[in-house]
Order: sequence, then C-alpha cells, then structure tokens
Amino acid sequence: MLYGIVAAAIALFLSAALAALLRAPALRLGLLDRRQRQRRVPLFGGAAVVLATCLVAVTGDRTGIAPLGDGIEVLLAAGGAVAALGLIADVWRLNVRFLVLGTAVAAAFVVPYGDTGTLPGVAAVGWITFVALAFRALDHADGVAGTVGVVTAFGVAACVAVEIMDGLVVLLSVFAAALTGFLMHNWPPARVALGACGSLFSGFLLAAAAVIARAGQDPVEGAAVLFALTAVAGADVLLVLVSRRLARRPLLRGAPDHLAHRLRRLGLTPQGVVVLLGVAAFGAVLVGVLAHAAWLQAGAVLWVAGGVLVVVLGLLRVSVYGPARARGGRQGGGRDPRGGRRAARAPRAPRARGALQEERTGARPGPRTMARPAPVYAPRRQPEAAQSPPDSEVRRAGGSVSPQVNASLRVRNG
Repeated sequence: MLYGIVAAAIALFLSAALAALLRAPALRLGLLDRRQRQRRVPLFGGAAVVLATCLVAVTGDRTGIAPLGDGIEVLLAAGGAVAALGLIADVWRLNVRFLVLGTAVAAAFVVPYGDTGTLPGVAAVGWITFVALAFRALDHADGVAGTVGVVTAFGVAACVAVEIMDGLVVLLSVFAAALTGFLMHNWPPARVALGACGSLFSGFLLAAAAVIARAGQDPVEGAAVLFALTAVAGADVLLVLVSRRLARRPLLRGAPDHLAHRLRRLGLTPQGVVVLLGVAAFGAVLVGVLAHAAWLQAGAVLWVAGGVLVVVLGLLRVSVYGPARARGGRQGGGRDPRGGRRAARAPRAPRARGALQEERTGARPGPRTMARPAPVYAPRRQPEAAQSPPDSEVRRAGGSVSPQVNASLRVRNG
C-alpha cells in the first residue's frame, strides 16, 4: 500500500514536470490543438501522461518495489502502442479508420478470452475501442477529459481492488496520479492539451482494466457496470451522433456540438463545465462500483441510463450549428417544383440607350444620335395656361432657372 502511494506521488510530479518541459518543443514544432480558433494549445500533454505512467510502472515492476503481476505488462505495452498511434494522429491528420483499426488490434491482445468466452470477448474488443475513441472525442474542452479520466480511474481501481488484483490497482493509481499532474497545466485556461495520444491511451487503459475486472462474471450485469463507469463519455458520443444525424451533417466532421460546448452556450463558465461534468462522472462511477461490489443491484444502472437520456434530449435543444449558408451567392435560386434547387439567375447587364431605342423603334440611330440620344420618354406638353411667361423665373426643386434656360426647355419639350 505504501509502495503504491509513493509510486503515485512520483508519477504526479513527473507528469507535471514533463508537461511543462514538453510545452516549448510543441510550440516550436507547431503541434497545436487545431480545435481552438482563438487560442492555440500545445499537444504534448498526453505524451507527458503516457511517459510518466509507463516509466513509474515499469521501474516499480523491475525493481520489485511495486510489482504489476502477470498480464499487466501486455496491457501496458498495448496501451503504449495506442498512444503512439495517437501521437501520429496529432502530428499528421490520420484518418479515423486507422485509429479504429489500430485500437481494435491492440484491444484484441488484452481481452482475457479464457474468462470471457469468444463472443463476449469480441464484444469486449469493440467496447474497448469505443471507449478509447469516446475519450478522444471527450477531449474537446480544457480540463474535461482529464477530470473525467481521473474520476473514472479511481472507480475502476476500486472495482479491481474488489477482485484483489494488486498489480492492476497500482497501475491505475499511477495513471490517475499522472493525469492529475497533467491537470495542473490543463485546467482552464489550459497551457497544454491532452491530444489524441493521451486521450486514446486513457480510454484504452480504463476500458481494458474494467473488462479484466469483470471477466468471468455475468455478461449482462457486466455490461451494465461497464456502461456506468463510462457514462459521461458515452453520453457525449450519443449526443454528437444524434445531433449531427438530425442536422444532416457529416458524422466525422468536427463541430462545437459536444457536451462542454452546449453547456457553455447555456451560460456556464469553463471551470463550471469541468466541475459539473466531474460531478456527473462521479455519480455514475459510484453506481457502477457499488453494482460491481454487489452492494446495489444491476438495475440501479437504469437510473444512470435514464439520466444520460434526459441530458441528451435536453441538450439537443441547444442551438449550436447556426443558420445554413445560402448556396449560389446572395441571390438564392429558390427551389424547383420537382424538388431540386433552382440555379440563381445572373443579373442582367445594363443596356445602352442606343440599343434600347433601336429595340423600340426598329431603326438604327445615326452618328449624331449615338453621340446624344433623344430621351425615350419625353414629358407631356403642358397647356399654355400652365406655362410661365418667358420673362419670368421658374422655381424648380428649391432653385431658380434663368429665362433663357426655361425657353430652351420649352423648345426641347416640343
């Protein structure tokens, strides 16, 4: 027990120091969080978490101070491979298909098929992959993924402790401490970001440890416990998928439609969003731990599922996408009666006066007419009684006109 506390303390300070040291190289290399439009955040925070966790865990196991036990080294190696894949995705924009495939292959090496069986083992591989990608999607705001990850790590460690797996408890304690050290730099406003490297590693390690803890037990109750342990990440994925589907937007195109984005639109501060999501994760994880320890029935997880459904339906009413851009320029073309969109009409070019006169009269104007065309609509001839005498001034638009100009206007008007 004392060895685990010492290892966790070392991991906390090492992760905080590495996150501070790796910030400068990330800025120089331009490895910044592309989701932040107004503020760019370096992406090497996840690498600090992975390095601190692996270094402390491997050192404790090799020296015998905090042995991990059988099978934990495979889990740590698979998690490191997933973290490397996420680091590649941070440096280059890797396709999501490669992330899914690589995470699924790594998950296939850590599932205990002898305890779970073939079919539940395949389902466990899919669930581990889903949780890893869900934590990557949860890293959409400062402090959210780190806070939820720390709470979930303590919950999964409690479930593992019930099964008396001391090595896995030590690993999860070290990971939770490393994630806490990272949060010292990631609390809003963040100076470093977790990135795909740290978020994929976090989700993979937590999901795989939960599967190992539930292996060999009732699969239905196990599914309920696993859902409760990762309810916040699952709610975020469900909210995004349903929202983009209803808005007819691409499912894989990034948008400010996650949990934290919608809570910010409701008026919460960045710190308030982190605290609220952390409290929600703590409540769901507590239900999962009590259900795993048989202190609550598995049906209690239905309350967690109901809360997730209420939150998703409520936040769907928050507008996040804004009005759609009009296609075809400023002058929209409207819709065709057959259901298609009618093309916008191009504005007509102004015609010359000579061409307009030719169209109306049918005669081509001469050279002098082209130089000074006659008016198309001449004013009507006024009666003699309404005309002013030649020697008087005519008031027009608040000004005076001389008799000579008045006489020329009369001659011109016919």
